[in-house]
Amino acid sequence: MSDLKNKGFGTRSIHNEIHENEYGALTFPIFATSTIVFDDAQQGGRRFALEEGGFIYSRLGNPSTMYLEQKMASLEGCEAALALSSGMGAIGTVFMTALKTGDHVVSDKVIYGCTHALFEHQLHKFGIDVTFVDFTNEAEVKAAIKENTKILYVETPANPTLKIVDLAVVAKIAKEHNLMSVVDNTVATPYLTRPKEYGIDVIVHSATKYLNGHGDVIAGIICGDNDFLTKCRLEGQKDITGSVMSAFDAFLINRGLKTLHVRMDKHSENAMKVAEFLDGHPAVKIVYYPGLKSHANHEIAKKQMGGKYSGLLAFELKGGYDAALNLANSLQVFKLAVSLGDCESLIQHPASMTHSPYSAEDRLAAGIDDGLLRASIGLEDVDDIINDLKVQLDKLV
Repeated sequence: MSDLKNKGFGTRSIHNEIHENEYGALTFPIFATSTIVFDDAQQGGRRFALEEGGFIYSRLGNPSTMYLEQKMASLEGCEAALALSSGMGAIGTVFMTALKTGDHVVSDKVIYGCTHALFEHQLHKFGIDVTFVDFTNEAEVKAAIKENTKILYVETPANPTLKIVDLAVVAKIAKEHNLMSVVDNTVATPYLTRPKEYGIDVIVHSATKYLNGHGDVIAGIICGDNDFLTKCRLEGQKDITGSVMSAFDAFLINRGLKTLHVRMDKHSENAMKVAEFLDGHPAVKIVYYPGLKSHANHEIAKKQMGGKYSGLLAFELKGGYDAALNLANSLQVFKLAVSLGDCESLIQHPASMTHSPYSAEDRLAAGIDDGLLRASIGLEDVDDIINDLKVQLDKLV
């Protein structure tokens, strides 16, 4: 399709400029090969020397993953993208590519538990320090920047409290101090938020979640400019993390992307109704959902997310830890499982599950209470989702 870059999001999520293949297959094929045959030794030499484009070995690129990368770069409005075998593989590759011993990172306090574990427990082994601050406080962020700071890192909406960070402010601070800005855009997806439009340098995704949308893939994506993504591919991914997406997983994510805009509309619609129900229930202490006017960062979310707020929410119960676990154990429509962005509604307890890598002190400082439950609202009939919650919540009153 010509001039695809000028088409709408839904069209670009379905089509791709490299759709053509020699077999005329409507769905881009799975190239299940580990290595690529060269026409001659000279061609192989040119490709290894980066004097000629083309494939070499599937750890360095594969037609199936290239197809996905081009589509994701288009959807995020970036020059390039890189497909990896997990969301943590994407984050690890960015940090191992961009940093060296003696460098420093400033991160928001509220991030995914395994990302927090990487920052808190692993990077220091390589002489890299991380300072955790509240990115809704611009002065606090600036005060944490040191001479050796290299990266500012945030999630928005953040997992699990749905905290919203103003991306324009993050980009402004990064440019003022000549830093790289990195944003995890997993929860919003490029359908709702495109961080590049606010000046963010690098965007990471757990493609396991909404991008795939069907609970059958573990994968990650990095989006950014050509120079840094080439460095990530040839250094961070190739030589350090080895986090390579399979051709079959790329095929599944490409399938998921075709319905991303439709699914995100429904996830957002259902989650808004569920959030409003929870907000009015006497057993619920507080609801965290950016679409609610009571959310501390609602106006920023409204600006950045275009009036749709994704399918993830969290809520605290007045009964605390025991009530939270009892509720999670009693639901029928919801499945008790970690992850998010699937067609099924999922619920989990962050303090004992996804965010258990936090110390109790750090967890509470990030607003992750013992009574907090995180719910990924799926695509079931919303009345069934709400009734499932209502039956069990009414027992707590």
